[in-house]
Amino acid sequence: MLKTKRESGAVSAAGCTLFGHLVSPRVLDLKSYVPGKPIEELQREKGLQRVVKLASNENPLGPSPAGAAAYQAEAARLHRYPDGYGLVLKQALARHWGVGVDQVVLGNGSSEILEMVVRLVVRPGRTVVVASPSFSIYEITTHAQGGAMVSVPLRDHVVDLEAVRAAVDGDTALVILANPNNPTGTVFRRKAWERFLTELPEGVTVLLDEAYTEFVSDPDVPVGRNYLDESRPLVVARTFSKAYGLAGLRIGYGLAPRELVDYMNRLRLPFNANGPAQAAAAAALSDEGHLTATARVNREGLERLGRLFDSLGVTYLPSQANFVLARVGPADWVFEALLNRGVIVRSAASFGLPEWIRVSVGLPEELDLFAEAFRDVLAGVAGAPGE
Repeated sequence: MLKTKRESGAVSAAGCTLFGHLVSPRVLDLKSYVPGKPIEELQREKGLQRVVKLASNENPLGPSPAGAAAYQAEAARLHRYPDGYGLVLKQALARHWGVGVDQVVLGNGSSEILEMVVRLVVRPGRTVVVASPSFSIYEITTHAQGGAMVSVPLRDHVVDLEAVRAAVDGDTALVILANPNNPTGTVFRRKAWERFLTELPEGVTVLLDEAYTEFVSDPDVPVGRNYLDESRPLVVARTFSKAYGLAGLRIGYGLAPRELVDYMNRLRLPFNANGPAQAAAAAALSDEGHLTATARVNREGLERLGRLFDSLGVTYLPSQANFVLARVGPADWVFEALLNRGVIVRSAASFGLPEWIRVSVGLPEELDLFAEAFRDVLAGVAGAPGE
């Protein structure tokens, strides 16, 4: 995950960094987050006309129609700064969740909520406990803040809350948990979660990342909002990027005790949530038809991927998210071979899983194209380098 100083920064012809001495050592030791490959980039690289992207866990139905209309209506106001308090959206979220407006904080995606929490409670010498593998931004933000990461391996591909609790000690400032977890799509359940909260020492903040919770069908999966308590340092991070289809607008939010929200707002950059994003999110929140259709398409897509992998004898993890993690052998090789066929998935090698790929749910016709390409690629795995 970490780069050496020689690998980081702008490098001269002589092999020495030009500006590394100007930069904080914490930054030199970071590796940039690598997003999924854009469709347009693959088309340029390979000269392909037809490309299917199943890499970034986006909503294949597109944005909420209500959200898109609200976004377009903001075009005439682009010369104005947005509401710096985000009052309309925060009021809508407060009604939706049955919390106070002062328990809601907006972010440039849920990633900014995470960053604010890390900046708020992590200091050099303190640790952040995470389950591993999970979202790489947890590690990036922790090291940028001078904290140390304590990674707790998953147990049977599921977050092991008992082991996470055992890893918490007097140096622990923060625990970050994703439910469902990315890239596995697996979940922990209510009883284990409630026991974890009860046994957690005082003074340890918990951030619960619920980016994919709208896709969950298991009724025994806990909902973070139900555990908010003014005396418990719990922050629930959510996003409009996934189920609501607003990934391009970068709008997320956190639910937390009032005091923590107040502190987070002191760190929050001015106008961090842009005006069109606020308007689109507020409208999308009440677009129940789009959310219902999204859940249906996702459920059917998960079933379709499961049947495909079963028919090919491919091991995969049952998912409560909008993606499936499948074991294919040399993940990077399979990723590249699928690219050559116009299909973008995500190699899980970057998560420390070199034999797995993550496939996002797409529309039926997109999954048909994936299935055709995947069968061809899988037939060639035996001859892949390293096999």
